[in-house]
Amino acid sequence: MNDIRRTILWVIFAFSLVMLWDQWQVYNGRKATFFPSSSSPAAGRASAPASAVPPASASPGAAAVPPGGVAITPPTGGAAMAPAAASVARERIEVGTDVLKLVFDTEGGAIVKSEFIKFAAQDHPEQPFVLLDTSANRVYQAQSGLIGGSFPTHKTPMRFSGERQLADGANELVLRFESPDVGGVRLVKTYTLKRGSYVIDVRHEVINQGGQPVNPQLYVQLVRDGNKPPGESSFYSTFTGPAFYTDIKKFQKVEFTDIEKGKAEFVTQSPDGWVAMVQHYFASAWLLPTGTQHENFARKVDSNLYAAGMIAPLGAVAPGATRSADSRLFVGPQEEKVLEAIAPGLELVKDYGFFTILSKPLYWLLDKLHGVLGNWGWSIVALVVLLKIAFYWLNAKAYQSMAKMKAINPKIMDMRERLKDNPQQMQMEMMRIYREEKVNPMGGCLPIMVQIPVFIALYWVLLSSVEMRGAPWILWIHDLSVRDPYFILPIVMTLTTLLQTALNPLPPDPMQAKLMWIMPLVFSVMFFFFPAGLVVYWITNNILTIAQQWLINTRMGVPPKFNLPKF
Repeated sequence: MNDIRRTILWVIFAFSLVMLWDQWQVYNGRKATFFPSSSSPAAGRASAPASAVPPASASPGAAAVPPGGVAITPPTGGAAMAPAAASVARERIEVGTDVLKLVFDTEGGAIVKSEFIKFAAQDHPEQPFVLLDTSANRVYQAQSGLIGGSFPTHKTPMRFSGERQLADGANELVLRFESPDVGGVRLVKTYTLKRGSYVIDVRHEVINQGGQPVNPQLYVQLVRDGNKPPGESSFYSTFTGPAFYTDIKKFQKVEFTDIEKGKAEFVTQSPDGWVAMVQHYFASAWLLPTGTQHENFARKVDSNLYAAGMIAPLGAVAPGATRSADSRLFVGPQEEKVLEAIAPGLELVKDYGFFTILSKPLYWLLDKLHGVLGNWGWSIVALVVLLKIAFYWLNAKAYQSMAKMKAINPKIMDMRERLKDNPQQMQMEMMRIYREEKVNPMGGCLPIMVQIPVFIALYWVLLSSVEMRGAPWILWIHDLSVRDPYFILPIVMTLTTLLQTALNPLPPDPMQAKLMWIMPLVFSVMFFFFPAGLVVYWITNNILTIAQQWLINTRMGVPPKFNLPKF
């Protein structure tokens, strides 16, 4: 490349191609090539699972039901009950705290629905957001039970006892589910919900009522269909699927398609970590106490149903003895500071992709700004201003180089016209002009390239932060996490992009000049479908860039001039 303008055009063009190819991969149900993406969309409705009991061997890829495995039946269907428990009627138990409303199923004491009181559904703002659910269109449950013999599982009917609503002035709500004797073993699940918390303490008590020692294993799992979350945009995708964390390998995402193909890769044995089911803004996760040796598994259990979980040995339980195992279940929003306090690495379910190392400090700064300004929209504006100040010197170098190029542009144009029939001599003459004028054609590109990872990292911060969900800015912008309903911000963003393009010198090549205008227009079209918060960030960046470029050109004696294309 012998021209900074041509270099910038190719940078914009290449980046646009990367973005378009990445989204085309996702749209066609394949794994994204360059950026974090959701799993491939699954056709049709989520069917009721055929079996979601972990394999007795705890093999991550196994799909066979273990001996004695119990088949899941639809939530409203008649369950085949064990003879000893035939008299236990199946019931849905609704309980609530100040932040959570949960629905438990007495079949196994599983959580089959969760509603977040402080977060509204985007398509129905008058209703709370639902994460866990069991309906015709969604299967997403938190289950647990015992394997290693004919023991109680998440399919065993249980009796419920406890209050159903957190009392005024109380800080805890305790629920108890008790199974009948199955194989000489009785299982008692105790859930403790706390005021203001999305973390549920879960205790499993194994009571050996038989005449022989037993050696059961505890499994905890999240079962979910492979469909995208409702309202997921096709223009930008976030990861949806299971994730594991261990000290050995840290955060490991697992695509639904990889589970189906038997290609899922994650640490299977660990004394620490957790398993989660991740989607945009929200997550669920099972956490065992640190030091608990366990086995991780992820498997397909039906045509469109997947399970991810952990299996931990409980040790031998003598006749008449009781052994307890504690765990925690998180079901809630991806609030980064809250997640950091729950368990090591849990904040990583808020997926920044490749740019985590840059995104985390940017989110920290954004959060601090919000603490001062009290509005996420103005916090975004302030953050971009601070970034532009931090990169002022680099940007100044780039715009000074562009201003020099603009100043010598008439000389370059005359030379190209004069030597258009002699490309070799034209190249030599151009390099001579650059040397004499002390102009570096790459001087305007390199400083900008250095900043690209920072602004991509900020893009993922704004896209992934649940704090943007339902956050107003000004006037008609009532939610920074959804697109502008009137497309005013994308239009402003497009105009500022064109204005910024007009301030740059036109390339001498007519085709390059046309591309220089067409590519920003193509790039701007995507922003009509992006969340308002992302568009606010880009508009602010454009306006500050135009102001700085205008100032530097004026100081260098190169009057700002609008270079319009000649189509």
